Amino acid sequence: MSSSLAGPDCCGGLDNIEFRKADLCVMTWLLGYVDPSDPCFVAAVFTIIFNPLFWNVVARWEQKTRKLSQAMGSPYLACYVLGGVILLLNVLRSYCFTQAMLSQPRMDSLDSPVALLAGLLLLGVGSVLVLSSFFALGFTGTFLGDYFGILKESRVTTFPFSILDNPMYWGSTANYLGWAVVHASPAGLLLTAVVALTYVVAILYEEPFTAEIYRQKASQPDKRS
Repeated sequence: MSSSLAGPDCCGGLDNIEFRKADLCVMTWLLGYVDPSDPCFVAAVFTIIFNPLFWNVVARWEQKTRKLSQAMGSPYLACYVLGGVILLLNVLRSYCFTQAMLSQPRMDSLDSPVALLAGLLLLGVGSVLVLSSFFALGFTGTFLGDYFGILKESRVTTFPFSILDNPMYWGSTANYLGWAVVHASPAGLLLTAVVALTYVVAILYEEPFTAEIYRQKASQPDKRS
């Protein structure tokens, strides 16, 4: 939809309010442009939340039972299959995200050459983080190979892990933010906030569990000695 809506005046300005009130004000202002009941928006929110939930539940189930590895005869094959499913789900998430943006109004203040350039820059940075993370980790490292017993010898510290924790997640978030800015989409900005929040929850859920896997590995005697 190419038409634009005028957002509501929010809180009478931001100069004399606290930061928390300012955050609430911005969210209220964004919601003035967004219809959260729109089916495309609902579908986008669902896929954003579902994807990390799916891969974490399946990976933990595999780590505890080894059912996938047993069914496919190899932990590597099982990891590749799960990785392929995750990739397809992420394509679906991106499709739903885009459709949600296209089904809702654009924002005049974002529909400018400067905003377009900023969006493209975010897409570039995000793509670099995602791709460099993938090359540093490899396929199995990216797609939860440690839950399948496919462990690396040591923690990856090369770029981009040398400058940022969880660069794959934050690169993906930057890509969604850039995509939203390129489309001058308030709905996209709001969905990007959902992406970021979902990843924060995923990180809090994943990191202690992954650390425990490697702690157990380190406590086992070295079979080569």
